[in-house]
Amino acid sequence: MRGLLPVLLLIITTSPACGQADPNSRTQNQPVEPFQIFANLYYVGASDVTSFLITTPAGHILLDGGFAETAPQILANIRKLGFNARDVKVLLNSHAHFDHAGGLAELKRATGAVLWASREDALLLERGGRNDFAFDDRLSYEPVAVDRMVDEGTVVRLGRSAMVAQLTPGHTKGCTTWKLSLAAAGESHSAVFVCSASVPGYRLVNNPRYPNIVEHYRGTFARLRTTRADIFLAPHGNFFALTAKRKKMPAAGADNPFVDAGGLQEYVESAHQAFEAELQRQLTASSAQASH
Repeated sequence: MRGLLPVLLLIITTSPACGQADPNSRTQNQPVEPFQIFANLYYVGASDVTSFLITTPAGHILLDGGFAETAPQILANIRKLGFNARDVKVLLNSHAHFDHAGGLAELKRATGAVLWASREDALLLERGGRNDFAFDDRLSYEPVAVDRMVDEGTVVRLGRSAMVAQLTPGHTKGCTTWKLSLAAAGESHSAVFVCSASVPGYRLVNNPRYPNIVEHYRGTFARLRTTRADIFLAPHGNFFALTAKRKKMPAAGADNPFVDAGGLQEYVESAHQAFEAELQRQLTASSAQASH
């Protein structure tokens, strides 16, 4: 096990559009140099809130937009790699929280790309994060129009690259894990961009705004246990040791630290344990309250 489960720490404020105003969020949004992960997959995000670029001769796919303040970094990183942001044709989202969707509206304007999102999270994206089942209006951002809806198994294809959607709800009702096959120099790998499975202060017991939240989380853990990932990635860098792996990026011929076949399952096991512990804590508290 790689230590304690990294938990998404969302600072709840009374601001109607808090952006990254709190100190914890700012630490997740420090600039880092973009780099190639493998084949036509590149990292263009910040120090912890991630964004990934998949390049093709037919145009590019961009996954996740970070905070509103991350969007300029993402655009600058695309340029640093020698690509044109106007060649981004597809925007994807892992889930509709302000630290991964806050920059999507600006990225859509800057690129002219078509935004794809799951049906459940599309509702939240178009409300700018308002009326969230856990945070209500406290973690809002600029609303963004969704152009195409994503269902289980939806394939978003551009050139020879295909992103396949796997719905893994719980963290949000439409949380979406994306899968991608990569190949270069006779080597091929499956990359999986897992939607978060953390439980940031959620009510798991008798939640009227998300009655099947426990069922959804457990279904997600079961599905992810059967998912193969040579390259495990996620919306937060600390989920997959982004900083450590980036520092180990090899010279030609050395092993790629992002090729980590056990990484996804270690994350799933850690996240599942944390979920069940929190659920048990809430069940115990609920039972004690009912007995009084």
